[in-house]
Amino acid sequence: MMAGYIRTQTLPLMLLFPILLGMTHTAHSIYPRIRLSHKELWQMNRTWVFQGHTGPLQPQTMQLDESHQRLYVGAKNALFSLSLDRVNSHHRQVSWASTESETEECLMKGRDKHECANYIKVLQKYNQTHLMACGTGAFNPICALVQVGHTGQDKLFMLEEDSIMSGRGRSPYDPMSSCTSTLSGGELYIGLYTDYWENDGALCRLNNHTYTRTERNDREQLNAPKFVGSALIPDNDDRDDDKVYFFFTEREVDAEGVNRAVYTRIGRVCANDQGGQRMLVNRWSSFQKTRLICSVAGPNGIDTHFDELEDVFLLNSKDEKNPEIFGLFSTTSAVFKGYAVCVYHMDDIRAAFNGPFAYREKPEHRWTPFEGRVPFPRPGSCASKVSGGGFSSSKEFPDEVLRFVRSHPVMYRPVLPQHHRPVLLQTEPGGRKLTQIAVDRVQAQDGHYHVLYIGTDDSVILKVITIYNKDTDTMEEVLLEELQVFKVPAPIGEIIISPKRQQLYVGSKVGVAQVRLHQCDLYGSECADCCLARDPYCAWDGLTCSRYYPAGAYTKSRRFRRQDVRHGNAVQLCNGLQIDDEQWQRGERKIVYGVESNSTLLECVPRSLQAKVHWFLQQAERKHEIRGDERVIVTSHGLLFLRVRGSDAGVYVCQTVEHGYVHTLLQISLHVLGGERVESAIRTANDGEGSKTAAACHTVLGSPPGPSISPKSSQPPSVPVPNSRLWYKDFLQLIGYGDAEKVEEYCERVWCNDKKRKKPKRKYIPAVGEKRGKRKGEDNSHRAPRHTLNT
Repeated sequence: MMAGYIRTQTLPLMLLFPILLGMTHTAHSIYPRIRLSHKELWQMNRTWVFQGHTGPLQPQTMQLDESHQRLYVGAKNALFSLSLDRVNSHHRQVSWASTESETEECLMKGRDKHECANYIKVLQKYNQTHLMACGTGAFNPICALVQVGHTGQDKLFMLEEDSIMSGRGRSPYDPMSSCTSTLSGGELYIGLYTDYWENDGALCRLNNHTYTRTERNDREQLNAPKFVGSALIPDNDDRDDDKVYFFFTEREVDAEGVNRAVYTRIGRVCANDQGGQRMLVNRWSSFQKTRLICSVAGPNGIDTHFDELEDVFLLNSKDEKNPEIFGLFSTTSAVFKGYAVCVYHMDDIRAAFNGPFAYREKPEHRWTPFEGRVPFPRPGSCASKVSGGGFSSSKEFPDEVLRFVRSHPVMYRPVLPQHHRPVLLQTEPGGRKLTQIAVDRVQAQDGHYHVLYIGTDDSVILKVITIYNKDTDTMEEVLLEELQVFKVPAPIGEIIISPKRQQLYVGSKVGVAQVRLHQCDLYGSECADCCLARDPYCAWDGLTCSRYYPAGAYTKSRRFRRQDVRHGNAVQLCNGLQIDDEQWQRGERKIVYGVESNSTLLECVPRSLQAKVHWFLQQAERKHEIRGDERVIVTSHGLLFLRVRGSDAGVYVCQTVEHGYVHTLLQISLHVLGGERVESAIRTANDGEGSKTAAACHTVLGSPPGPSISPKSSQPPSVPVPNSRLWYKDFLQLIGYGDAEKVEEYCERVWCNDKKRKKPKRKYIPAVGEKRGKRKGEDNSHRAPRHTLNT
């Protein structure tokens, strides 16, 4: 345990739960404001999915090429070129399967058949006209160049047969093996396991002439690493001083050589590192690493650490030297699973690498800062003008520098996150695993916001914003949307974001999905709906909820724009009213009939899952709130009467409160029918069909209702021809039923005897909690479902 340089205490398992329980009170609700199923996304034209044509696609890596307007996907036995406009149209494919002899050899080595394929693990832009692709090759790695042509050559996508070469050191053997790579200047920087049995984890650089890597069997440099991400980040304007950063996890080793805790590391090397001349030949002369901390402070100085790095995302800006680094972490406990997102600044990372080296005399000793003499040039620096000394290559470095680097690869100071805490904390994932992250930086009216897109293991993308309150030093997490991008639950394996196109490209074993980052009209048709959404992409323009454009970028209706991401204060921005007569009269109106002593559900489901629902009853001049009791239950789907009474008749108002804004969604006039009248009607109806059914309804209601009802009408209109065969459907539609087949089944059950009852037709009925997809062009943001079972 590096207690000296971590400066925190390890959390005992027995203390884990009280601390995490406390954390859940400070974290934001795990409920999204909007939840959309795959069907709803498809109906809204917000997503398109490419699934391939020969079974599961199983993409391993993806590469975005904005210049060619293509998305390149490396999959099992194939590479794909997809259109950035619609991934499911005009795709191109290159088949690249292992030969029969390679497959047979793989099987003879004891591997399963599904492993003995060519899984593309490395896919990088080699130059303006070619990609570099490397695959597992049935446990015999292989690489080649793929020609994509110059910009504008749409139809060119071809594997160059004469470029095929061995992929050893460039691709792992095992399809399930972790791997990360970046390519710059024709040189491939990669973290992978280089051997068949996965004993040799290494950080390597390869080109046509040289091969540089970490030391073999040196657990001080790497110990059972899991490679997560990598990137070349310049330190300054001197290109000879560029560094390549690797993000990985590894295990700490104690004095007996036993693997202990898992740590997340950030390692770096000089991009131009050529190794030493007499020692460290073909080995890094600049490799250093330190720990990335992502933790939550607890009582008595005990921190809860999130040590397992799941994914990393670099958010670039105009200053290429200072990207913001977002890490998605999980806990390593087998008992509890929690997730956190931490943000790191390059200034803090560089400060850690420029700080003291870590030192311990023996493995069982604690780490301490090295206080001896540090040779010149500083170990870990590059052969550049900035570092001084006039060295043109690492091969010219003194042996003293190389010996120091080899014996002191660890830095003493860890890298702490922004605000010294996570920006997002998920301590109640409900069994759901978080797998991937991508981030967009969005300018809103009240500042810039980071919009996080987090992938899960069940085909869901979580759209989250985080808001830091400087005055209280607290972080608020707002879960805007939960999007099910694939119909079949599958782990999200990769997320690529295109801010230019405002699109996400999401990979899983079932395919590649394209998802629009926002859909402002989804939030509703009023100013309050738009402001309460707190979506930095969207603002109220005076007419609709539409895309927000910064000042100068889009001037139409700028003076009407309303947006408050930080507070969602619709009361102030949209002249929100509290409960008064005007507010009371808003909302859709509906009539529902219930039968005395039977159950009745008054449905009202707000679009926002974060809104709090209140029910009020108006009888004569009295208005009071319904709290619920053993007979009347307030549920997430509406107001449920277990046994309705005649005294329950009246006007029920469904209102929501969100950030202080009161919104009337629905007014329901409940009419309670006497049980004796219904029984009499059923006996009359059992004597015949057709017109007798109409007569029965006429008996119940006193006058035959019409096929529709005006929202402003309190009494149903009459129909001159009550003996129409479809009349009873109109009646049931009046009291809340809109499903024709369910209507037939209902009427036959009530008004027909067993001998004349038809066999009910089978139809899919959504389960409780499942949403119905809305038809294209229909706005159901505040519309409650119209089917209500009242018997």
